[in-house]
Amino acid sequence: MAGDDAPGPAPAVANDNAVSLDPAGVDAALTRIAEAIGRHIAREHLRARKAANDNDGNSK
Repeated sequence: MAGDDAPGPAPAVANDNAVSLDPAGVDAALTRIAEAIGRHIAREHLRARKAANDNDGNSK
């Protein structure tokens, strides 16, 4: 088999997207996501705090 040692076609790259992302747009999107996550975490902490302090002393 004379042709067995011949190199085959170049392997295809898995991520061959030709689209170039705008770094400023990516940063803005990540900032919006981080802000939304931060607001969600803050709401969870506020709810937990209110639940833990539900005895305000006015009820007899």
